[in-house]
Amino acid sequence: MSDPMDDLKEKTQKTAELYFKGVTGERPFDLWRSFNKELAKELSMFVTGKLYAREKIPHKTRQLVTVAALTVLERTEELKMHLHGAINVGCTPQEVTEVIFQMATYGGVPVMNSALKVFREVLQEKGLWPLK
Repeated sequence: MSDPMDDLKEKTQKTAELYFKGVTGERPFDLWRSFNKELAKELSMFVTGKLYAREKIPHKTRQLVTVAALTVLERTEELKMHLHGAINVGCTPQEVTEVIFQMATYGGVPVMNSALKVFREVLQEKGLWPLK
């Protein structure tokens, strides 16, 4: 019989790899861990292992919703990481772009422009720029 904690650790690692493979710079987990290793582990297992790993909605949908929220909130540093995640889970650049454009309605054109600049950086890092 497998240990539920080992299962959660494995699910956390698998989901983190799926979403954040290729993300450059400091990830939130690294920041958290620099302050409190145990709390970082607990937060990561909840956010990544329990919340992101839930299969109630597809990973693509979860990432598009996250991109929309972070765009409107102007959280560009966190947005960059989730733009990587969106591409990693199979969202097309066109789908992500459409979500960002729609956010002009809710956050304004300057917010949309900031998000598009960050997305362009991500696409360049992934060798997907210019768009075809």
